[in-house]
Amino acid sequence: MVNAPLLIVWHSRTGASEAMARAAAEGAGDHAVLMRADEVEPEHLLDAEGYLFVCPENLASMSGLIKEMFDRCYYPVLDQLQGRPYATIIAAGSDGEGAERQIDRIATGWRLKRVAEGMIVNLDAQSPEAILAPKSVPDDQLAQCRDIGEAIVEGLVSGIF
Repeated sequence: MVNAPLLIVWHSRTGASEAMARAAAEGAGDHAVLMRADEVEPEHLLDAEGYLFVCPENLASMSGLIKEMFDRCYYPVLDQLQGRPYATIIAAGSDGEGAERQIDRIATGWRLKRVAEGMIVNLDAQSPEAILAPKSVPDDQLAQCRDIGEAIVEGLVSGIF
């Protein structure tokens, strides 16, 4: 059960997406629940009023565990989430747009409403070693993640969304 209006769903292999999700949750305070994608069940989505999806770009796509969460939860909640707000934060090695586009297509099927421009943090990891290495997200980018979490919660709590 989600005991807060905002559900922040994340997956991370190298630490960047996790750090960004945690920063967003910090900004949202007690009004958010932070859950790893592999723990999210349809009832968690139904209990929340809004969503923030945070993941890495993997091979120009959303990460596999985020995709698996959508695969597992998509049909059980179909036609039950209309109009709920969502946003995305993507940790990218190149451009991140493929991952964002995939999440947007799923959100369209659920009839969610994007309430913040997608945030893509390009960490410029291009070699196999850099791609697999633990990541550190710059402080200014983490501050933006906190701001996104805070803004979404403010919109939910005040009834704007």
